[in-house]
Amino acid sequence: MPRTEPNAPHETQAQWFATTQWTTVLTARDPQSTRAAEALEKLCRRYWPPIYAFIRRRGHGPEDAQDLTQEFFARLLEKSYLDAADAAKGRFRTLLLTAVSRFLVNERERARAQKRGGGAVHFSLEADAAEGGYRVEPADPATPETIFERRWAETVLEAVLARLRREFKDAGQPDRFDILKPFLAAEQQAPSGAEVATRLGLSESAVYSAVHRLRQRYGELLREEIAHTVARPEEIDEELRSLVRAMSA
Repeated sequence: MPRTEPNAPHETQAQWFATTQWTTVLTARDPQSTRAAEALEKLCRRYWPPIYAFIRRRGHGPEDAQDLTQEFFARLLEKSYLDAADAAKGRFRTLLLTAVSRFLVNERERARAQKRGGGAVHFSLEADAAEGGYRVEPADPATPETIFERRWAETVLEAVLARLRREFKDAGQPDRFDILKPFLAAEQQAPSGAEVATRLGLSESAVYSAVHRLRQRYGELLREEIAHTVARPEEIDEELRSLVRAMSA
């Protein structure tokens, strides 16, 4: 299993919170910072899927939603939306949800047409991925806010899986990850331990140990990703519960 021994919990959390999402927010809103644009792009790439899903659920078609999502993030600095960001007042995604709601109220067709693809921030929205990630049928009773929360949760989980896959790849074991990954999701069609043992050339007991380590590492990375969305370590468990609720909504 490609992993190093974890640090003590308090040491690990201290490392996480040295570079939390709030640090990125503070950098992005500082006009004097030479890294403001880089920081804002980082925020855009993390939060555009839930923002896009929220805008789509508000009744906008795919093309308009892409334009509005680009424009919203372009205005984050221009209109000082981030000035209200305060780690003591709540989660950053809550601030974003409030900001995008106000943005949609104030935005007009003329502004969308004139500023399509413009703004101070340039990052490419993957249109197919954006629409594919939306995955909401017209009859779905979920509110825009619920869709936002669900897509946020999915984005976090996707980031965790991507990091875990990268660890296996860096260790020269990408195939092992693909074989063991079904055990993370408890898929109904997950292979048996005996089948996996044959494919990996391991004993069944070694396979179960590998699955245990995989799940443990997944949990560590999930907590670390969550740490980038809250202000204090004690909020991690609460946010994990929010993630579970969002995925089950």
